[in-house]
Amino acid sequence: MDIALSKRKENIAEYILYLWQLEDLLRALQFSPEAVYSTLIAPRKELDEQQKSAFLIWYMDIANLLRQEGKEEKGHLEHTLHLIRDLHDLHLQLLKLPVGEHYRATFARLEPELPRLRAIIGNPGMNDTELCFRALYAAMLYRIKGDGGRSAVTDTIEYISPVVAELAALHGKVERGEVDLYKEK
Repeated sequence: MDIALSKRKENIAEYILYLWQLEDLLRALQFSPEAVYSTLIAPRKELDEQQKSAFLIWYMDIANLLRQEGKEEKGHLEHTLHLIRDLHDLHLQLLKLPVGEHYRATFARLEPELPRLRAIIGNPGMNDTELCFRALYAAMLYRIKGDGGRSAVTDTIEYISPVVAELAALHGKVERGEVDLYKEK
């Protein structure tokens, strides 16, 4: 909960990937409150009993959302998919507006890789931003599983990471009012 909140404030991309990882972890723990508590909460000695209770409620709320959305076995919460749609809207604006000049140059290096990546990920109707997130998450899972060798997905990470990082940074700046998308340079 505390990690998610800090990631949400600092970097929307890390927040989304953290929640996706948490979804998979909750599935692996079979949504069991006991397993969630012993694995995710009990080891945290800095938490008092009230905080531990709040964390358990938060984790179980996410588990319940997964169940309600029919995503007990796979898939991602609508909340994160909505955030990705927001990021994609920003992506589309940055491709057109003067403030997106540097972003366009960063994205141009990734763009030729998108058809190959789309073929690997396998959803032709997915927008470019979600495609990038799914590829980042797949690469993260490959690393966790020890399959971090060169693959078609990991080959494109060097192009994807800068795009997602810049998009997330600009999102944060827009959200904090530090960047006006419609202001001329």
